[in-house]
Amino acid sequence: MSSWIPIILSLLTLLPSWGNAKTIALYPGEGRVISDAILQAAPYDTLVFKKGIYQENSILVDKPLVLLGEEGAIVDGQMGDEIFVIVSDDVSLENLTLKNVGVSYLKDRAAIRLNRVSNVTIRNNRLLNTFFGIYLQKSNECVVDGNTITGAAEEESRAGNAIHIWQGKRIRVTHNTLSHHRDGIYFEFVDESYIAFNQSRNNMRYGLHFMFSNDDIYENNVFQNNGSGVAVMFSNRISMENNEFLDNWGGASYGLLLKEISDGTIRGNRFQSNTVGIYAEGANRLVLSQNLLQNNGKAMDIKGNCMDNRILDNNFIGNTFEVLTNSKTNLNHFEGNYWSQYSGYDLNKDGVGDLPHRPVNLFALITDKVPAAHMLLHSFLVSSLEVAERMFPQFIPEQLIDSQPQISPYPYDYD
Repeated sequence: MSSWIPIILSLLTLLPSWGNAKTIALYPGEGRVISDAILQAAPYDTLVFKKGIYQENSILVDKPLVLLGEEGAIVDGQMGDEIFVIVSDDVSLENLTLKNVGVSYLKDRAAIRLNRVSNVTIRNNRLLNTFFGIYLQKSNECVVDGNTITGAAEEESRAGNAIHIWQGKRIRVTHNTLSHHRDGIYFEFVDESYIAFNQSRNNMRYGLHFMFSNDDIYENNVFQNNGSGVAVMFSNRISMENNEFLDNWGGASYGLLLKEISDGTIRGNRFQSNTVGIYAEGANRLVLSQNLLQNNGKAMDIKGNCMDNRILDNNFIGNTFEVLTNSKTNLNHFEGNYWSQYSGYDLNKDGVGDLPHRPVNLFALITDKVPAAHMLLHSFLVSSLEVAERMFPQFIPEQLIDSQPQISPYPYDYD
């Protein structure tokens, strides 16, 4: 019981502040209406933004407050500096429309910036044309939930990220809709955090971008029609489950890019209609299971410096090429997958093919070296190569086989 005493004492010290909190109504007007109201408010007061347009930016929130917009409350930054800069713990900003933050080449201007804070909630706001949308800097235990952030990016050099988090722990990013930015969500040095139920579409670079972040979970998100779906780089122990990577198509597009990542899980995801479903370089000790890889150009491109990965019980359906690698050896384990290009048989009717499946084919290796060869995909030459690789299998990695290929696809529910 003694361990609870400091927590109880802390809560008791807060009671007078919450008990005396007031609700203050704000109305649009000339001058710095919002900044003046914050200056006059006491800690833990609630400021209610009435309907109308507030033309203001560089609003400093330096005390615990609730900032709550009524329907039709709009804060217009007038293409100037950041709109809200939050430097206090225990702030909530909800139900506002924020728009028009100017592009800067010297500063990552955002509609909402959190700087060295904790226990801040940014919820159900609408951000329009704001360069960077929500920017968390050296902040912990914050919530970014239910926001719609729509940029106006036309070129990457003039585009910011919808949600940008740099140095933080235990951040929750949930139920946001993100589009037309450089990256939908950007994590750098962010640990023990949770990304779920977001829709990240039509962003110029990545739907989600991880750098140097560990022990994070992202699940039940949709990454569609971005430059690439998700990049996870220089990170460890990332859990990636039940996401959708869709229509990320272009000359260098991936559903999921893995680079220098270890000890993670990739489970129950849908990779559909991407140039490359999963691209892995320097990826080690990952478990990829129960995923659907369907109608991609290349389902999986796994380089020779990837080791000890387990690719188990996945469905590979309708991909132009199933697996590509740049090594003659294989240091990963493929087993129990369904391959729609498998041409073997199942005489004992146990659901497992009697012959192993080799998912790498010779033409895939050729097109990787000579991309222009794709124009020959349905030619007689390719059919001849298929015969040649059966006669001379030494051209493809001898050990990269699935010894337990499934005859029928797994009936997983990816919806």
